Amino acid sequence: MDAIKQALNLGSKDAPQEPTPEQLSELKQKYTLAGQGHVLTFYDSLSSTEKASLYQQLSLFDPTYINTITAKALAPPKAEDGGAAQPSLEPLPESACASIMDSKPEDIDRWYAEGLDLIAANKVGVVLMAGGQGTRLGSSAPKGCFDIGLPSTKSLFQIQAERIRKVEQLAAKKAGTGGSVTVPWYVMTSGPTRGPTEQYFKEHSYFGLKPENVFIFEQGVLPCISNDGKILLESKGKVAVAPDGNGGIYNALVESKVLDDMKKRGIEHIHAYCVDNCLVKVADPVFIGFSAFVNVDIATKVVRKRNATESVGLIVCKNGRPDVVEYSEIDAEVAAEQDSKQPGVLRFRAANIVNHYYSFRFLETIPEWAKTLPHHVARKKIPYADIESGETVKPTKPNGIKLEQFVFDVFPMLEMSKFACMEVRREDEFSPLKNARGTGEDDPDTSKYDIMAQGKRWVQAGGATVVSEDPKAGVEVSPLMSYGGEGLEKVSGQTITAPAVIEVA
Repeated sequence: MDAIKQALNLGSKDAPQEPTPEQLSELKQKYTLAGQGHVLTFYDSLSSTEKASLYQQLSLFDPTYINTITAKALAPPKAEDGGAAQPSLEPLPESACASIMDSKPEDIDRWYAEGLDLIAANKVGVVLMAGGQGTRLGSSAPKGCFDIGLPSTKSLFQIQAERIRKVEQLAAKKAGTGGSVTVPWYVMTSGPTRGPTEQYFKEHSYFGLKPENVFIFEQGVLPCISNDGKILLESKGKVAVAPDGNGGIYNALVESKVLDDMKKRGIEHIHAYCVDNCLVKVADPVFIGFSAFVNVDIATKVVRKRNATESVGLIVCKNGRPDVVEYSEIDAEVAAEQDSKQPGVLRFRAANIVNHYYSFRFLETIPEWAKTLPHHVARKKIPYADIESGETVKPTKPNGIKLEQFVFDVFPMLEMSKFACMEVRREDEFSPLKNARGTGEDDPDTSKYDIMAQGKRWVQAGGATVVSEDPKAGVEVSPLMSYGGEGLEKVSGQTITAPAVIEVA
């Protein structure tokens, strides 16, 4: 984030400066009054550069605020009834929902057309949550750089960039505006992934997008806290920190000046999603058009829960407000209930896939509520510097907590009239990359298969015949060739031997 970058003098040729005695005294007083003065235990033994770095890092945090959010996270405020009453959980009302599976074709066509019109008017922006590393995939690079094994060897970043380019082209063609359509891409990274992400985009010439329309920024961090509420030092001259969760996106949009850039461009509709979904329809015109048509501040895409026991969070109406509940919060009997209007379909079925729409008018209000969102506790084994010796200790059991916010924590702020939900087909829009190859679920092989299977369906629908010795072999269709299955008339009557790639000629 720019504020952090400025505080740390990142990108500056000048190294951070050691604080004056007055500045140091003021900082010490602030931390001591908050009961966190131990963070400066080793200050006098540090080199001048280390002193400057620690001072700059500590200046980023308000220790009193850290104490407050830690206390709330460890002891959330109880309801007036002491928590005795069970929350009222209901599926979202029909008035707030639409489904690609059973909406009228003319409605879907209208949403698509309206979405393309908004894109053509340069009123649509995209925010990508891409802070994760591919550690579980066996890679230290940002997850967006990962090659899932497609014949084209395209990374997740490239696939998504090309979808943006294609939707820009489709919108320009509909509006007759030539090449003047822009969907700015705001890529949120974390501390470890920002530099490699920037380098990766530069090395690949931003995958054909204009560099000025790709805005790479960084989510915030929070100190790691010991089990007794103390800020942990990673070393004598450095606080242990962790990213503030995907809910940190809201504060990051403000701190990094992303909202300022959106306002300057006239953006009114924002699509936000996670980098690990290889099937994501970036700036989906149908989703944008639907959300704008129903005039909501937040909308979310969901897929149908596979079965009553699938371990997924669900979008529900909780105590009259939109919310997300974990599968464990719904008892087995209720989870298995069927929809009275659709036999064989679960009543609670709206699986959360972290794929959201926001109105700009809502995001503009972030400064009013960002600090009111709850923080959640993740108990971790956190290496730390022993305050007595200064030696680094690697704990064998959880010794502290990391505080994080969730992107959906904001949902209950809204009246149901300002929230909507669109159900989409899992096989068309959701295939997350979570696990190492060979796991058999949400891994590079399933991601590759799902893209190739989708392409196979598209070319078959376009009139092609697909043959292969391997029934699981598919067809990779370049996003530059087709955004959602359209524009494949040229394959009609052809026989395609899978696996195959269809690129723009």
